[in-house]
Amino acid sequence: MKPSSLTLAWRALWRDLRAGELRLLMVAVTLAVAALTSVGFFADRLQGGLARDALQLLGGDVVVASDNPTPPAFAERARALGLASATTLSFPTMARASDAQGGASRLVALKSVEPGYPLRGRLQVAPAAGAPGQPTREIPAPGQAWVDGPLLAALGLQVGDALLLGDARLAIARVIMVEPDRGAGFMAFAPRVMVNALDLPATGLVQPASRITWRFAVAGEPRAAQRYAAWAAQEAAKEGVRGVRVESIDSGQPEMRQTLERAQKFLNLVALLAALLSAVAVALAARAFAARHLDSAALLRVLGLPQRSIALAYALEFLAVGLAASTVGVALGFAVHHVFVQLLAGLVAADLPAATAWPAAVGLGVGLALMLAFGLPPLLQLAQVPPLRVLRRDLAGPRPASLAVLAAGLAGFGLLLLAVARDVKLGAIALGGFAGAVLLFALLAWVAVRLLARLVPEATAPRWLVLATRQIAARPAYAVVQVSSLAVGLLALVLLVLLRTDLIASWQRATPAQAPDRFVINILPEQAQDFRARLAAAGVAGYDWYPMFRGRLVAINGREVHLADYQDERARRLVDREFNLSHSAQAPTHNRITAGRWTPDEAGAISVEEGIAQTLGLRLGDVLRFDIGGVASEARITSLRHVDWGSMRANFFVMYPLAAMPDVPLTYLAAFRAPQDAQFDNSLVHDFPNITSVDMGATLAQVQGVLAQVIRAVEFLFVFTLAAGLVVLFAAVTATREERAREFAIMRALGAQGRLLRQVQRAELAGVGLLAGLLASSVAVAMAWLLARYVFDFAWGAPLWVPAAGALAGALLALAAGWWGLREVLRRPVVQTLRQAAS
Repeated sequence: MKPSSLTLAWRALWRDLRAGELRLLMVAVTLAVAALTSVGFFADRLQGGLARDALQLLGGDVVVASDNPTPPAFAERARALGLASATTLSFPTMARASDAQGGASRLVALKSVEPGYPLRGRLQVAPAAGAPGQPTREIPAPGQAWVDGPLLAALGLQVGDALLLGDARLAIARVIMVEPDRGAGFMAFAPRVMVNALDLPATGLVQPASRITWRFAVAGEPRAAQRYAAWAAQEAAKEGVRGVRVESIDSGQPEMRQTLERAQKFLNLVALLAALLSAVAVALAARAFAARHLDSAALLRVLGLPQRSIALAYALEFLAVGLAASTVGVALGFAVHHVFVQLLAGLVAADLPAATAWPAAVGLGVGLALMLAFGLPPLLQLAQVPPLRVLRRDLAGPRPASLAVLAAGLAGFGLLLLAVARDVKLGAIALGGFAGAVLLFALLAWVAVRLLARLVPEATAPRWLVLATRQIAARPAYAVVQVSSLAVGLLALVLLVLLRTDLIASWQRATPAQAPDRFVINILPEQAQDFRARLAAAGVAGYDWYPMFRGRLVAINGREVHLADYQDERARRLVDREFNLSHSAQAPTHNRITAGRWTPDEAGAISVEEGIAQTLGLRLGDVLRFDIGGVASEARITSLRHVDWGSMRANFFVMYPLAAMPDVPLTYLAAFRAPQDAQFDNSLVHDFPNITSVDMGATLAQVQGVLAQVIRAVEFLFVFTLAAGLVVLFAAVTATREERAREFAIMRALGAQGRLLRQVQRAELAGVGLLAGLLASSVAVAMAWLLARYVFDFAWGAPLWVPAAGALAGALLALAAGWWGLREVLRRPVVQTLRQAAS
């Protein structure tokens, strides 16, 4: 009685598990599934939290954000539709303690609110620092301020003390625990101060050049809100309505969501790389598995088992292996995603909703797709092994799978990865980049293998080196696969090391040691003389001092500017916002004129930064019209300037070459290096309470802290990429184990000693790893240079040690994998190996 395919599959599965035949396949599938599902679970919970809190994040059903007071038509339409509304203003400014409390100052994110705020969600406040928060529907009463807890510690204050904001003195009444529409971005990292809208005029902080964001939120019956959102979007797109953005649950993209989406894309990219490396490992391991089971398949044919039953049995075995490995990978991914939540603490809320079953289903699908696309094609050959192989083992060796089977498998796996990436562009870049890197490394490896035999002089070179060279040259296909696989894994790791160390260090070195570390804005014209006297008294010299006023670009060469004229997203943002403009008779010494000429006090002339000119398609001689406080100002571009934005100096996109512009409402900006006096900042804010002083050292530390969180999460996920690369290397090395065993057995039969063979094996492995590491590190250096030159925009010199270190690391990894996977080859008795080869 012939066993059924299911029974045969179960017996084969049990036998191969005990023999360790499936270990490599299971590890590769587990790594791929774990990497993808860890990111999948994290993204799923994050999206669930955003969907749950979407309206709270907005602060209403629809929000109209603008750079100037909200046009009255928006409020009138909301009233007509019966919608509730609330307006908030937010901008950066300085808060300080009273002199009696030490006079400390700190940059804060000030927000003024009015009754009804927030329309969606609820504030949570505490009566004192460290006390539990309680939800409230109230807002700060006139004369009161609610603050974030860290601000109290920074200023040495407590609830009940006075907080000075500009010319106003407010009492700290509550500690803010939860602010539903906090958002993100630069100012979200500064401590929040919330005040009643009635107190804002008394502060004197609203100045012509103040960077204020108005947010007009509405809420009410869903259909009315939808009608309002549609109307507001059309109104904002009308001619003459500039700087107005409409955010809703469908169209709104809060900055926090953008930040987390970028982090998710980085994680997805790394996970895709791990999955692609695992696919290579599965293909290599499956081919080696099929080669070892040719005799078993031939024996089954001799015993009369149909080809269909043999194919079905092996397919069921691999299906069970894929399902088991995928299940383990899903469990590991679920555990790992909690690490991401911890590493991104502060960016991600701790009370995210539970994950759905979708990431688990996708993980199981990826694992099974890996086995079917890359593991099954070699196995299908086993059903076609002729029974005569039992007598003649030279028949029916492993052959390449048919192009149709490979194309179908690769297409299916590629489409699945594109779906997992959740971004067609990202997935296409990952798949295309991976394929391109593999082809490049394969081509370079093939050239190196062809040159290897010519570069090693057989007459004078040591015997072990000659034999190792012949071993590599005799199997060029396997050598190319080994070098390419290891090189791809090492490429990602070397590039990460360069980005984390040398590129960041170069960026830090690009900032001059004595660059300004304080930027002070909102200096009123009547304060200018006294302010500069204070700087002189403190020993501050050689600082930047420029007038600053705001203007919106409304026309180019007499033609009005429209958002629809630009496809580039950066260009659209630039023409939809107000510029910070300035004037000076002399060109800034830290700007270089690249085209045209700067003529002091030339009327009707402007100078434009070359980068923005390129983005907006501006040229010398173009006439620009700006709306400056409701007054039109036309001028012709007479010069283009190169601005080094990393210099930490005061820089402007557009400047007028005039010594004075008396009809323009302006404030002043000062950029200087603060003296060593610890009380300098506090005393400056004390004497000029309306100014905003930005400590760039602290600001950069905050930004770098956020970036470090994302980098740590990406680094953690790179463990999977490293493991997948090692699995690929192990699979590539062990794929030729039986061929190595036969060759070494013949050498030993001819009198070669074990010491010589060990030297040959080590030399071959070290050579493969050395070549892979050299190729990977060289390409990584080129990619890092391109990133530094065209993305980060600073000069970077490649460290000379990178190619050497990469080559050494590749050699060590290859030796380690070879020792683990091939250690029993030299221990196997010669007679046993030769009998197996002849039988």
